[in-house]
Amino acid sequence: MLFFNRVGVVALGVWAAGALMAEPVTVSVDAGAKGKAISRDLVGIFFEDINYAADGGLYAEMVQNRSFEYQATEQPNWGPMSFWEVVQRGEAKVMLMVDAADPLHANNPKYAVLKVDAVGEGAGIANAGFGGMALTGGEAYDVSLFAMHLHNGNRWGKTANDGDAFPLIVRFESADGENLGEAQLEAPMPKRTWKRLSATIMARRTEKAARLLVLATQPGGVAVDVVSVFPQKTFRGRKNGLRADLAQVIADLKPKFVRFPGGCLVHGNGLSNMYRWKDTIGPVEERREQENLWRYHQTAGLGYFEYFQFCEDIGAAPLPVVPAGVCCQNAAHSQGLGQKGLPMALMGAYVQEVLDLIEYANGPVTSVWGAKRAAAGHPEPFGLRYLGVGNEDRITPVFKERFEMIYKAVKAKHREIVLIGTVGPFHEGEDFEAGWKIADELGLAMVDEHYYVAPEWFLANTRRYDAYDRKKSKVYLGEWASRGNKFANALAEAAYLTGLERNADVVPLASYAPLLGKIGNTQWNPNLIYFSNTEVFPTVNYWVQQLFSVNSGDVWLEPVVSGGGAANAVGVDGKVGAVEWEKCGFAVSVVRDSASGDVIVKIVNAGAEARSVQVELKGVSARGLSREAVKTVLTGDPAAVNDAKTPRAVVPVTGKTAVVAAGGGDAEIAEAVAGYSLTVWRIPGKK
Repeated sequence: MLFFNRVGVVALGVWAAGALMAEPVTVSVDAGAKGKAISRDLVGIFFEDINYAADGGLYAEMVQNRSFEYQATEQPNWGPMSFWEVVQRGEAKVMLMVDAADPLHANNPKYAVLKVDAVGEGAGIANAGFGGMALTGGEAYDVSLFAMHLHNGNRWGKTANDGDAFPLIVRFESADGENLGEAQLEAPMPKRTWKRLSATIMARRTEKAARLLVLATQPGGVAVDVVSVFPQKTFRGRKNGLRADLAQVIADLKPKFVRFPGGCLVHGNGLSNMYRWKDTIGPVEERREQENLWRYHQTAGLGYFEYFQFCEDIGAAPLPVVPAGVCCQNAAHSQGLGQKGLPMALMGAYVQEVLDLIEYANGPVTSVWGAKRAAAGHPEPFGLRYLGVGNEDRITPVFKERFEMIYKAVKAKHREIVLIGTVGPFHEGEDFEAGWKIADELGLAMVDEHYYVAPEWFLANTRRYDAYDRKKSKVYLGEWASRGNKFANALAEAAYLTGLERNADVVPLASYAPLLGKIGNTQWNPNLIYFSNTEVFPTVNYWVQQLFSVNSGDVWLEPVVSGGGAANAVGVDGKVGAVEWEKCGFAVSVVRDSASGDVIVKIVNAGAEARSVQVELKGVSARGLSREAVKTVLTGDPAAVNDAKTPRAVVPVTGKTAVVAAGGGDAEIAEAVAGYSLTVWRIPGKK
């Protein structure tokens, strides 16, 4: 993800011009052919903590600024007490301060101090989370915090009853003060020692914008830190887990891999802000929080262990990306403009950090880092196969020297790991060429290409990878999108995906980017999935990605397309323009899934008018194909958008289609294909 804004607008004129030809089209394919082996892992996802994707999003923590670590470098008006307020009801008297004299952990230095002189009708602090805490009536929520009793003349001054520790009340309230459920926490230790206190609260009713109160039960002094609220119903019931509905929509994509944690987030806005994986594991109170490059806060609550666990839970391969020893060249903070590299004196330790990550993921429990994984609750290895090094970096001598150090160390010790290089943020240009030169010199297994371009570019370049040298590095298309969430954009992406499937022998992995965007808190558009605190809105782009993911194969079968000017539909010369595309109107991909024996036909009709299509299936008897196909269609107005107002403007519709015997062991499907549509036929077969 580039660290600057790109704004693109879909030129609807391309789509509204109308198909000048709506003649019948024939797609002929030899279903019994050996075909070309392709990657079955083509469609995955790219998760970056942008647009509040983690804290306030996928990470199910409901308290904002739970550790009092917010700072003005993230937002000018932020500070340690941001999103907290003092509660003083009736005759209550409370003084609230921030301290760092006796931290819970060195990575978590700040905490709140409450000096309560009078309890009144309510004395303490309140937090409304990320725009209000969404509670569901009858469901349980785990509330916890760390507390330390302050007594006998602490540096904030004495209070009445200063020597006694006292219990705390945690309560959910509505905006108008209604009690939605509460619990009492035991008193902290009667010494200057931190203690974790916890309780479970059952929400009395559903409320979209509740808040949490932490209240004193008597006068005195208490320090609190890491104030936390989690729904018990997280995804797969994981502790410190993920928001169930949002995680499920991601899981429903059936992604074959997950790239994490970024993106530009990885190399950070300065050397001190680089994403260091070791800071994100272990107990949450010991993880190092820091400024997010996208100008908000990251708690690291969603850290490397949680990423690996999520990958396993949804059956996706983990693809972590680590910095290449340099920071973002576009950052402009205390270290100044431009790319900075870790001092060479520190690179040895950093290279070891990368090697330790592999051990953390795959090492036995008897290894140092494998033991830490086991201590977190996962003694079995996570099965790491891919590792990205760098993200959209300027390909400078500073970068090259550090990248090569990491690459050589990984290959010397872990030849089983596919190390993925970077070739910059664009599909061409200086960094692209320089990145590919390094890949050629080192013989990299794979490189990471990125591009965000207009839908017309995708329509004109479906054959981009046809001419790639199969003897060189494979390509991971790590970030790509057509700059919009209209159905016209999604159709262009569907057409491009037919080209990616055809070339999935050289492009084994691809992931749309970014994945998540919180409504009202986006730093980047478009995104694949939008969400609020209570709802999730898959875009039309999402449904295209899902249809290609769940209907993937491992063998590509060459289709012969004829009739209706469709011979050039897939861009034979690689130069099909928008008008020509509108005329020819078709992109086709046919794959076979060896595990099931199914043959899958995908057709994109970019034109406005329906087409009569005849799919000729040769060699059907040899493959034992069914006489009935599952048909899924995604069609609608090219300007349609799935959003909060029209969440289901364009969604897939599934039915059945007859596969008619055509004699000689062949069969055919003869149907009309809707204008502006993606149609998928899945014909069951035998293994």
